[in-house]
Amino acid sequence: MKPPHAPAACASRSGRLTTALAETEARLAELTATRKVIDGLTPPNHATAPTETATATVYQRIVTTFNEHPAKVFRVHDLHEHLGLPTDEPSINVTRSRLGRLTRQGFLTQPGRGRYQKRT
Repeated sequence: MKPPHAPAACASRSGRLTTALAETEARLAELTATRKVIDGLTPPNHATAPTETATATVYQRIVTTFNEHPAKVFRVHDLHEHLGLPTDEPSINVTRSRLGRLTRQGFLTQPGRGRYQKRT
């Protein structure tokens, strides 16, 4: 009979804990992004840190654009041009990530690869 803390049992438990930690960290990142979106939708007199305000403002502009054009399908580059944002690759990738979060949160749909539209 093996003792309860045999190497195989510890390795199995360690693997489960590592997976649970990774899932929890991913969920925390999504909640942080959600918080930034919510902060961007709060009244202007709501005090936030300067970096949070800048990020929230971009999220708010993205959300407003999709609310104003609910039937329009945007590509990331087109959205950047519409908002007057830089169109360099790093900026595009950040927005692509933001749109992915909004899609996972159920605000947007992805009718095609690289295309985003407001969920109706």
